[in-house]
Amino acid sequence: MAQETEKKKRNYRKQIIWTVVVLTGPVWGLTVLLSLTSMGVFGELPNIAQIANPDTKLATEIITEDGETLGTFFRENRTAATFDELSPWLGKALVATEDERFYSHSGVDAKALARAVAYLGSKGGGSTLTQQLAKMQYNEPARNLVERIGQKLGEWIIAVQLERLYTKDEIIALYLNQLDFLYQAVGINSAARVYFNKKPIDLTIEEAAVFVAMAKNPSLYNPKRYPERTKQRRDQVFVQMVKNGMLTVAEKDSLQQIPLQLEFRPQSHTAGLAPYFREYLRGYMKEWIKDYEKRTGRELDLYSGGLKIYTTINAEMQQNAEEAVQEHLSNYQRIFDIIKEDRKYGPFYFDEDPAGNVKRIVDRAMKNTQRYRGMKRRGASQDSIQKAFATPIPMTVFTWNGDKDTVLSPRDSIVYYKGLYQVGMMSVEPQTGHVKAWVGGNDYQYFKYDHVKQGKRQVGSTFKPFVYASAILEKNYSPCMEVPNAKICIEKGEFGLIEDWCPSNSDDKYGGTKSLKHALANSMNTVTTFLMKQVGPRPVIDLARRMGITGDIPEVPSIALGTVDLSVYEMVGSYTTFANKGRYVQPIMVTRIEDKNGVVLEEFTPETRQVMSDRDAYVILKLLMGVTEDGTGVRLRHDLGKNFYRNNAVTGYPYTFTNEIAGKTGTTQNNSDGWFMGAVPNLITGVWTGCEDRAAHMGGGFGTYYGQGATAALPIWAVYMKKNYANPDLGISKSPFERPKGTLGIDVDCVPTTFDFDSGEGDDFDENF
Repeated sequence: MAQETEKKKRNYRKQIIWTVVVLTGPVWGLTVLLSLTSMGVFGELPNIAQIANPDTKLATEIITEDGETLGTFFRENRTAATFDELSPWLGKALVATEDERFYSHSGVDAKALARAVAYLGSKGGGSTLTQQLAKMQYNEPARNLVERIGQKLGEWIIAVQLERLYTKDEIIALYLNQLDFLYQAVGINSAARVYFNKKPIDLTIEEAAVFVAMAKNPSLYNPKRYPERTKQRRDQVFVQMVKNGMLTVAEKDSLQQIPLQLEFRPQSHTAGLAPYFREYLRGYMKEWIKDYEKRTGRELDLYSGGLKIYTTINAEMQQNAEEAVQEHLSNYQRIFDIIKEDRKYGPFYFDEDPAGNVKRIVDRAMKNTQRYRGMKRRGASQDSIQKAFATPIPMTVFTWNGDKDTVLSPRDSIVYYKGLYQVGMMSVEPQTGHVKAWVGGNDYQYFKYDHVKQGKRQVGSTFKPFVYASAILEKNYSPCMEVPNAKICIEKGEFGLIEDWCPSNSDDKYGGTKSLKHALANSMNTVTTFLMKQVGPRPVIDLARRMGITGDIPEVPSIALGTVDLSVYEMVGSYTTFANKGRYVQPIMVTRIEDKNGVVLEEFTPETRQVMSDRDAYVILKLLMGVTEDGTGVRLRHDLGKNFYRNNAVTGYPYTFTNEIAGKTGTTQNNSDGWFMGAVPNLITGVWTGCEDRAAHMGGGFGTYYGQGATAALPIWAVYMKKNYANPDLGISKSPFERPKGTLGIDVDCVPTTFDFDSGEGDDFDENF
């Protein structure tokens, strides 16, 4: 009996032990598994620092002076946003859709986990937002069940750690910063720009719901490729928000009626605002980083270091500049296309051996193409290369009305692109040197060459103010001084000339006298030659150097008519001297650079120097004001509206500016280059237009009118300034230029001579030698 009783006791103890084991075993087992997982037995855990600090792989951000993101340099296009920088609807929609008890759990939701196990995931998964954040760091999918269990346990461990380290709001921001929303939009900051052209703080509820819809599966709910499917998922987000008391049923019904509306702007180095400036900035930053690392010993990464580059570019003015180029050149190209229809050699214009010259141009361009170099590397013969370039193939070409699919031979495509007018345009604040807008070409995707700083072209009559300024500084001439309008020769032996130099006026008309102001206003070569004869080329070159011109200037008298090749950057910078009371200010594009933590690495100020007195600078401004009052720039004041060519190619200029404008047009031989330099008290803008090859141009006849700077370049300036003035908040001055205090001691207020457009005077068609 005693034995039986003892046996029952032993059985009872065993039952208790097994009951305890059964009930607590999973807990102990899970504890052991979690411990082993944390020790890395099942594989290395993701680095929590990388999860919590995605800025370890942040793109460098380019920021405009008005606080807009101009673009990024990236390997992974991610820029972090704090919770305060997010629309409140993002957090609400995300919690309602992905993790209803987010604010009540500590990283792992036991109730959701039990439901997922009980229903095998058919009623939703068990992962919290924090676990999903942890999961994003497992870059490779699990190869088997055991590995996935290990990953799941790792997610739990990291989720709990994150919950201890960060607030719930910070975890929401971390989560949204980690998501890849496709199209190189990594993180909510980039995604908001790519899909809606907004900052995250400005997203509406329906826009925020799109990103929450994408969070489930960005590829499946891609709003660009699958708008209907994405809208259905977005509308389900509204349902979840009603369920969680964030919306009323009526609000949900109203929101579901709103169509999916994107402002899709994919980020790339060739698209978006100011691509030529951004590409220049890339090279600038690479050199700066080398210098910074050499000076400090600290390593920086342009593409993943999360730098912030604060630039002087104004986003709205940049947009205005690009629109002005598009509006004018699209019409200007149409006129050129009409003119070249009558030519055997299309855009090219030669007086002698046109066929031979065109062949040389096209052959040279052909040898510079990747197609040609690739065929040469593969050992193709010259005959087979020529045949390939003469064979039509499908291709997409640039037009001012958008990309065009067509069939052309590669050789014909070269001629097509040679016949497209290009542009270089830069705008700078003369008092600070801050560059406000930079348009380096038509379309960076097709034309990589930057015509602002990289390109140098003949400047024509825009160089004449240096000659006039030298004469005023050296001889104290007055703008109102009368000079004979006679053909002037600089004779052999003077200034090293090997033969006489006797430039003509564009209209070949002479007689009487003209004031310096009238002569500059109408680009009279005779008067400019007279001044060059008085001062010689050396003082002109020295002045140009002090005014920031660094390009090659030969010491010959013909520089008076603008035979030198200079960049838009140099020309605009030099004109700051006139508008800034005689003080040259070197154009700058960057004000400061910060690291990813907001620590200022360097601040920048422009190089400046006093070149002339404020009185002399004002005298030159008065000369330049004459250009727009009584000369080649007078169309800024009046609508000349003339019909110069067939097919209703009417060119009118209804700008009617009434404020003081200092300006200078410029045109080179055969109208190959058209320039306009325009200045108001706090903004100087230079515009160059011309084809890639100087042999492609408007030519003579009607082309002479259309090819001059007043027709080719000035309208871009005018459209741009109209757009700037439309927004008073930009602060572009309409005030007069500030007159120096006291008496000038020189007459500057000459009585203007009536501008006679039909006479041909002032066409600004220089005879360059």
